[in-house]
Amino acid sequence: MYSEILGETMEAITETLTWNSSMAVSGLILAVTFIGIFTEGVHGFHRTKFAMGGAAMMVLAGQLMGFYDPQMALDAIDWNVVLLLGAMMTIVAIMIPTGGFQVLAYRIADFSKGRQFLLMALLGTAVTVFSLLLDNVTTVVIFGPLIVLIAKALKTSPVPYLLAAALLSDTGGVATLVGDPPNLMIGSAANIDFNTFLIKMGGLVLVAWIAILIALKFLFHKELSGETAHPSFEDREKLIDPHTWRMSLLVLIVMVVFFIFHHHLHWEPWVVAVLGLSILLLISKNVDMDDTLEDVELSLLMFFMSLFVLVGGVEHSHFLKYIGQFIRPFVESDLLLASILLMWAAAILSAMIDNIPFTAAMIPIIMGMEQQGINVSPLWWSLAVGVGMGGNGTHLGSTANVFIVTLSERIARETGNEDWRITPGLWFRKGTPAMLLTLVTSSLLMWLFFDFFDQPIPH
Repeated sequence: MYSEILGETMEAITETLTWNSSMAVSGLILAVTFIGIFTEGVHGFHRTKFAMGGAAMMVLAGQLMGFYDPQMALDAIDWNVVLLLGAMMTIVAIMIPTGGFQVLAYRIADFSKGRQFLLMALLGTAVTVFSLLLDNVTTVVIFGPLIVLIAKALKTSPVPYLLAAALLSDTGGVATLVGDPPNLMIGSAANIDFNTFLIKMGGLVLVAWIAILIALKFLFHKELSGETAHPSFEDREKLIDPHTWRMSLLVLIVMVVFFIFHHHLHWEPWVVAVLGLSILLLISKNVDMDDTLEDVELSLLMFFMSLFVLVGGVEHSHFLKYIGQFIRPFVESDLLLASILLMWAAAILSAMIDNIPFTAAMIPIIMGMEQQGINVSPLWWSLAVGVGMGGNGTHLGSTANVFIVTLSERIARETGNEDWRITPGLWFRKGTPAMLLTLVTSSLLMWLFFDFFDQPIPH
C-alpha cells in the first residue's frame, strides 16, 4: 500500500515539476545561491554577496516568467525580523561600552570556578529560559557578546558556548507560542492558545534540551576539559557609564514585560524593540549614535533581507508548496507516519532555508486537510518541532545561528585567531549531530505519546 502511495505521489510531483518551468528555475537559483553561500571559504566571496546576487536573479527571472516581481520581493522581506534584529543589536551596542557586561562576565566566571561544562550548562539554562518568552534572536543578541567576554576573561575559546547558545535558544523557543516566529504563525492558523502550546510542547522540548546538553559535553569534550585561567581582580574593568548601564537594564526589563504581552497588545515584536531603543536613546545623553551604529552588523541585515527575497520567489513559484505535498497521501492511511515524516521534512528543509516561508507554505496544506474532516492536530505539533529544531542543522538554519556565526567571525578578525571562527564545516560536525539527536528523540516521544498529541486542539 505504501509503495503505491509513494509511487503516485512521486509521479504527481514529477509531472508538476516538468509542467511548471518557473518552479524549476526558482529551485535552480536557490540551489546555486546556497551552494555559493555554503562554500564561501573556498571562493572567498562573502555570503552576503551571493545572497544579494541570488535575490536579484530571482526577481529578474520571476518578472520574466510571471511568478515574481519587485513589489512581491519587497513584501517577502520579514521586516519584523530585520527591525527586531537591528534594534536589539543597537541596544546591545549601547550597553557594551558602559562596562556592565564586563563586570557581569567576571562574576559569572567566578561562579563557575573554572568548570567549563558547568559554565556551559548555566549559560544554556539562562538562554533557554529567556527563549521561552523572548524571540531566540533577541536572546542570542543579548547573550552572544557576554559569552565572548567570559571566554576572553577565562582565556578559552568561545566557540563551544556560542554554539550552545544558538542550539539551546532554537530548542527552547519551540516550547511556547511566543518563542519563535513560526510558532506564532501556527498558533494563529490553528487557533492554539499559549497554555495549550506550552502543555503540548513543554515536555518534549525539555527532553530534547537535556539531550543537546549531554551531546555538547561529548562533542566538545576536548575543548571543555581542563581548568581555565582565573582573571585577577587587578585586571577587572569598572562600570564606565553606570547611568547608561542602569537605564539599559531598566529598559530591557520593561521590554521583557511587553514582549510577553505583545500579542495581547496586537504589537509585532519589532515595535517593542524599536520603542525600547527609542526610549534608551532619549534617556542616555552620553550615547554617540555614529559610534554605536558602527557596531551594528549591517551586512547581516542585508544578508537576511536578500534571503527573504530569494526564498519569497521560491514560495511564489509554488516549489515549496509541492515539496510539502509529498507527505499528503500518507495522512489518511497512517497519521503517525505522516506526522513523523512531516517533522523530518520540515527539519531538513528548515536547515537549508529559512523556516518561516516553509511554515507559510505548509499551513494552507494542513488547513485544507482539516477542512476535509481530517484530524490534523499532530501535524501542527510536528510542524512546530520540525521547523524549530531543524534550524540547528546548519549555520543558516535560523536567524540566531547566523548572528552567532557572524559574531564569531568578527571576534576571529579582531583577535587574529581563526580557531574562534564558526565555519560551516564546524557547524556540520557539532550542530548537525545535535539536531539529528533532537529529531530522533522527538520522533520517539511522538510515537510513544501519540494519543496525547493526537487529541483535537481545544478552541
